[in-house]
Amino acid sequence: MHLLKWLYPGMRFKRWLLLFSVGVMLISLGLALVFNYKYIDVVEEAIFRAVYLWRGSYDYAFTTFVGVLVVLIGVMLMLIATRFVIRSVITVLLPDNSERLVDIIYEKRKLDKGPAVTVIGGGHGLSVLLRGIKTATSNVTAVVTVADDGGSSGRLREDLGILPPGDLRNCLVALADTEPLMEKLFQYRFKGKSELSGHSFGNLFIAAMTEVTGDIEQALKESSKVLAVKGNVLPASKEHVRLDAIMEDGTIVEGESHIPEAHKRIHRVRLFPEQVKPVQSALDALTHADAIILGPGSLYTSIMPNLLVDGVAEAVRKSKAIKIYICNVMTQPGETDGYTASMHAKAILDHAGKGAIDFMLVNDHPISRDMRAFYAKKGAYPVAIDEEAINALGIGFVKADIINESDVIRHDPDKLSRVVMQTVMKMTGRG
Repeated sequence: MHLLKWLYPGMRFKRWLLLFSVGVMLISLGLALVFNYKYIDVVEEAIFRAVYLWRGSYDYAFTTFVGVLVVLIGVMLMLIATRFVIRSVITVLLPDNSERLVDIIYEKRKLDKGPAVTVIGGGHGLSVLLRGIKTATSNVTAVVTVADDGGSSGRLREDLGILPPGDLRNCLVALADTEPLMEKLFQYRFKGKSELSGHSFGNLFIAAMTEVTGDIEQALKESSKVLAVKGNVLPASKEHVRLDAIMEDGTIVEGESHIPEAHKRIHRVRLFPEQVKPVQSALDALTHADAIILGPGSLYTSIMPNLLVDGVAEAVRKSKAIKIYICNVMTQPGETDGYTASMHAKAILDHAGKGAIDFMLVNDHPISRDMRAFYAKKGAYPVAIDEEAINALGIGFVKADIINESDVIRHDPDKLSRVVMQTVMKMTGRG
């Protein structure tokens, strides 16, 4: 039945097979005209004699039956021949995947027809969502924060004067359709006590590609080719920015990595400099999206920096896309202590303006007592779902099981993307 997969809807194969068939029929007609009809008469007479000797009588339905049988055999031979012609070509281009060629084509055609989804955020949470959502659509764009100033990204930012590559790397790997070894390579961190210690290979690769191409956006495009990325990964801005937090007591904490360390209640966050030029392709992705997803990720240090770039929040508000905010499952010490679900959403609306969220996705799967105790030692607690307060903000909400509880509590890529895409399909009328 593998052969029949070539006839699946959306393969764009049947039209060419039909054209091929027409060509064969024209050749047959031409040959019949050249060699005269008497040769066809010979075949028909042979059928007549065979049937007559077998049954002692003749019915012209046998001629029709033989004609249909010949056509079916011809079609099968055409399919087999076409398959092997394509396979002989693709074996050279994709030797490892030649056996799965039909599945690869079908999957790509299907994903290409998926809704246009633009995801805004950074950190580990964003890559989790992307890892799942790439199985539903290839029309996905990740708009990623460039305010990270810690770890390997912070060191490269300081030493080379480039944008922090860490979150960009995680998104590229999450959207990659490549061998596991390549993913391990990009995520590998050098050990030891050398200057390379702590750096990931992927960060260094993006840094080198940026130097070679002279532009981070072009560097990401070229890196995407290496990893066979489904979709696009874009920085919110190409300018160097710093994320500052204004605390409720009036103090100001400078730098994204220092904000949680202050352990104070955050009033607002801002970028320095305040006027930051956006990446135009990121604005275009927001404008033309069917759905815009905010998060998951750290509320103030992963999601907010994107919304503070000039034009991004406005593009989100004005977009006709369905806008979904994925709320964190646990509070984050030093950043969202004591926050309920509605307080997370209100913080986004306070920074991005009314209309930035249509629906909010929250987890309703119970968290085990042992896991609650484990997180409580770190000062983190489950985010309470205050439904009335969410409705009072003028946004809807969807409750679902979207987590994977193992040694830590994480959003589950498959569960999360399934609920997100079901919501998107329903709200956009595609479901």
